[in-house]
Amino acid sequence: MRSTFAVANDIGGKFVKFILRAFLLISVLASRPVLSAEAPAEIPVDAFVESGSLVQPIISPNGEKIAFRERVGERTYVSFRPVDTEEIARVAFPEGYDLNWYRWAGDTKLLISATRKSIFYGIDLPVSSLIAYDVTTRKATQLGLKSQGLVGDDVLYVDPAGNFLLMAVSKSIFSTPGVYRVEIGSNTFTEIVRPQDNVWSWIADGSGVVRMGVAYGEQATRIYYRRSNEEKFALVDKIRKGKDEENAPESLIDVSQIVAGKDEGYVLSNKENGRFALYRFSYTSREIGEKLLDHPENDITGFTLNDAGTDIESATLTDDRDRIVWFDPTYKSLQRLLDKALPGQEAWIQSRSADGKRMTVFSTSPTDPGSYYIFEPSAKRLHRFAGLNDHINPAVLAVTKYIRYTARDGLSVPAYLTLPVGRQPGKLPLIVMPHGGPYGVRDTLDYNREVQFLANRGYAVIQPNFRGSDSYGEDYYKKGEGQIGRAMQDDLDDAVDWLAKEGIADATRVCIIGSSYGGYAALWGVIRNPERYRCAASFAGVTDFATQLKYSKKGMESRHARKWQDIVRGDEDFKLDTVSPAKNAGKLTRPILLTHGDDDNVVPISQFNMMVAALKKAGKAAESHVYENEGHGLDEPANQKDWLERLEAFLDAHNPADPL
Repeated sequence: MRSTFAVANDIGGKFVKFILRAFLLISVLASRPVLSAEAPAEIPVDAFVESGSLVQPIISPNGEKIAFRERVGERTYVSFRPVDTEEIARVAFPEGYDLNWYRWAGDTKLLISATRKSIFYGIDLPVSSLIAYDVTTRKATQLGLKSQGLVGDDVLYVDPAGNFLLMAVSKSIFSTPGVYRVEIGSNTFTEIVRPQDNVWSWIADGSGVVRMGVAYGEQATRIYYRRSNEEKFALVDKIRKGKDEENAPESLIDVSQIVAGKDEGYVLSNKENGRFALYRFSYTSREIGEKLLDHPENDITGFTLNDAGTDIESATLTDDRDRIVWFDPTYKSLQRLLDKALPGQEAWIQSRSADGKRMTVFSTSPTDPGSYYIFEPSAKRLHRFAGLNDHINPAVLAVTKYIRYTARDGLSVPAYLTLPVGRQPGKLPLIVMPHGGPYGVRDTLDYNREVQFLANRGYAVIQPNFRGSDSYGEDYYKKGEGQIGRAMQDDLDDAVDWLAKEGIADATRVCIIGSSYGGYAALWGVIRNPERYRCAASFAGVTDFATQLKYSKKGMESRHARKWQDIVRGDEDFKLDTVSPAKNAGKLTRPILLTHGDDDNVVPISQFNMMVAALKKAGKAAESHVYENEGHGLDEPANQKDWLERLEAFLDAHNPADPL
């Protein structure tokens, strides 16, 4: 077992458990404030964008060091330090690279993935690279072939001792990847699985055996499998285009984790009732077996194997909040203790030493941006060592509640409602805040900077998980297909009606705000239904769906591109121009705030430019701003502050909150 916490189960029984729980509660909660019932003073904008420099800590296998992402000035580093001191060392990588991920390889090496942009045949594409950094010698080694394709960080397996790894690499952008054993210290590559026709995905098990390959062809997707290194890959499944593909659960095309030494593992499937559940699964027969975990309303969203890769350890789901379900009894017990020690929080074991004696834990809630702890179960110690933002007192932030309302067609729509602290919940000015995506995405019960900022300024905020949102099962997802700008938008409007009917919000004082798809929904809301919304604010919103679909197709396998377009468009004859803000700019009668990052490679700046040009042509005024060197989100604190200040000034002008 990787934990010594068995003492709480085996020695002293209930008394020992009681003592440990009391110790954790006293050490963690003694300084936690109680939520305020009075209207708080206005929190400065600066406080919302201030953040801790240390995020995403992971502990080394020997439990002696933690590595983390750190921001110093305008640069981002992968940094590390001993657990017991604050002597920080930083790993600098070249300008122009964006950090993707990092992980330990043994006790002394860090693997760091970073991406830069490069132009291939006139197209600006991301190129990923992998760096091995020795924390003892402070030496960095770039791992890669002299000539390779766009993906240079597809790590399939890492030796626990940190001596080698397995990585899938293409020799050019036109070739499929082979699998190589890479000696980390010397960057020596040895091919162990040669490239095969149309196999773009390789999967290894927890012992380092490459067991599966997925080939995407013009006529079918093929699954190749083997039990050991000594066997050849055999075709075990072929999913034909069209009907077979439509009826095949997506999870059967991409099994991401394979149990070491077995032909049976685990898979998520929605075969029974449209909601994804966790099942046993045969790699050879491709048959689904015993159901291990499901939820009456929501999908099971993921699962993990133990460190050895020999059995299932946990699964995740989201109902009203994100949750983890442990199959391992030791960690199930630890989770119960963390939940008791951190009431009202989501507590997540994020990394742990090989012996389980030290762990990093992350906790968060709607009123807590997030805290990091070192957890030492056998020492009965839970020590908070960093926070995402310690400049705001959680006691003055607003409570967010999970609610449901009924849409006009009878559909029950889940949502999150945040009411301002210390104000009567009646006739409040309202902000509708749709999430991005829109498919495969949902809002959760987490801290949201914009929501808390707006609530602090006196607004009620509703975040609908409109039809098509993730984790509510296939039926709910499919109700959103082809409904962009239509029934999905109805769900947002119906949230306003419900809040007004309940007497919570003033239907005459509503603004709609969002980013990405949410930015689209905001713009479309004031164009389609100006009688409902006094104003709209959009960051990185889609304004022309026809051109966005053409852009999204770049770099995507055609099968997925066609499927994505079909989902968005719905009826083949439906004209996306009829629900595109840029094509309907002349109908705008409400004020809008239009912003975008000029380095956005998800929704390109051309979407912003098209809307600005369309508004100018139609003789319509709008407030607009472009954030330089920002992508599909704002990374720079100065820009985050500017966005909130612009938003506040915009709302003060067009949908002001009641004074305190």
